[in-house]
Amino acid sequence: MRVFKFGGRAQDDARLPAVMLAAWRAAPATMCVVHGGGDQVSALQRTLGTPAEFVGGRRVTREADIPTIRMALSGGVNKELVARLTAAGVPAIGLSGEDAGLLGARRVDDADLGMVGEPAWVDAALLRHVLAGSYLPVVSPLARDLDAAPGVSRALNVNGDDAAAAIAVALDADELVFVSDVPGVQGANGVVMPQLDADEASAAISDGTATGGMVAKLGAAMAAMERGVTRVRIGDLDALLDPARGTVLAPSRSLV
Repeated sequence: MRVFKFGGRAQDDARLPAVMLAAWRAAPATMCVVHGGGDQVSALQRTLGTPAEFVGGRRVTREADIPTIRMALSGGVNKELVARLTAAGVPAIGLSGEDAGLLGARRVDDADLGMVGEPAWVDAALLRHVLAGSYLPVVSPLARDLDAAPGVSRALNVNGDDAAAAIAVALDADELVFVSDVPGVQGANGVVMPQLDADEASAAISDGTATGGMVAKLGAAMAAMERGVTRVRIGDLDALLDPARGTVLAPSRSLV
């Protein structure tokens, strides 16, 4: 079982449907996709006159922003990606993390971020049911607020990398792959590092070598490894078909 997280330009790459079809044919019903869509959310917010705000690189999500995020991610990005995959021959089914309570989350400990959550529950049985029907689950990372009062429908905005890590753990995935528009984690010399252990990943975050979205990927990767995912990679679209491509995350050397 493999979990793929698509983000950034990789998500919009014209080659993505063909690459996914090749991966699916090689190992049908053994993968799950989680997607992002921050640019689309920001674009829709601008259109609606509510510019995006960020704190420490994370999107501020007011309660009034949730319908916009639903519209952009679950109603826009998800359905467009599913349509592209289906047209290529991949039997994709789009799911929101809110569907049937697939993802449950609790608010992060930062009042400035508002309705932003960390995954605390994944209904793995639902995903396995979809996979058992030989369909590819494609998940939009919104989640049900587990602390909402009974009968109250309240959603939280979850970082796609965090959602993918939680799903990989719940599915006992053999591999979690963060697919971006870069071939891997680059060192100070600009060369992709074939392997990065947890200590080195933490150092890359603290010393500023890793910036922007790579910080979130490394954090989610380490969290997934701590919870039992044995192999995590960060790479570009070609990494889906080439297991040697990208940067492999490894436990701390002191723990090996």
